[in-house]
Amino acid sequence: MKSLVSVNWLFEHKDDPDLVILDASPRQNKSNLTVEYPTLKIKGAKIFDMESCFLDKESSIPNMFPSEKIFADECRKIGITNRSIIVAYDNLGIYTSPRVWWMFKSMGHTNIGVLDGGLSAWRNGNFECEPRVFKASMRSEFTANYESDLVVNSEQILDNISNNKMILIDARSKGRFNAEIPEPRENMASGHIPNSLNLPFNQVLKTGKMKSKTELKGIFTNFKFQNKKVVFTCGSGITACIILLAFEQVSSNKKALYDGSWSEWGRGNKFPVAKK
Repeated sequence: MKSLVSVNWLFEHKDDPDLVILDASPRQNKSNLTVEYPTLKIKGAKIFDMESCFLDKESSIPNMFPSEKIFADECRKIGITNRSIIVAYDNLGIYTSPRVWWMFKSMGHTNIGVLDGGLSAWRNGNFECEPRVFKASMRSEFTANYESDLVVNSEQILDNISNNKMILIDARSKGRFNAEIPEPRENMASGHIPNSLNLPFNQVLKTGKMKSKTELKGIFTNFKFQNKKVVFTCGSGITACIILLAFEQVSSNKKALYDGSWSEWGRGNKFPVAKK
């Protein structure tokens, strides 16, 4: 399964009995992006509710990955099995769907891809849509196997400031990264994790789609990755997955997500913060 699939690929495979299309469209976004088709979804798509179901409800940090048990149970509720061929999309082009892709990979399910261009690309290609309403599914069997090396925590990030074993890339805007503008969430420090690098997520996208591999190679050649593991971060672990997906298209380096991201690191003066 390719990590990025076209609307034509999805149309050609839409009748595959193992295909599951997941609509991961958010209710709101911190990037102030405008939804083109807010009331529609791809015909037959299941709602992947990342804001209410597929998250750690016990955590005070927003959008944290759910436990292996909760993830598996929520997958069963919407009819996903370990045989499922999954395509995730959202109604903002490419925004929350890469997070779904990495969440499944981190839970041991690799047969998943992101729809390039999302709902807009599908709708603008004159493919069939339907009203975006939740439809109950027959409960299925699904087993998750958490791959801990695909997600890092604050202790690992803190250690990395001194040992420099991993390269950390921040997907937030340059203004937020350099503490030139305030964070959108209250009571958060401004700045970035020491020694981290900045690549705003919109730089890997063009009109809602992923840039070409040639363009992405040009972007990532500005970073000296060598053979190090590359960790991606952002405000709350959402847009980090966009540049993670972009990097997946052009590099075989080991990759991971700092799930807590700035929502954890920038809160409470617990961790060191760099400015410009």
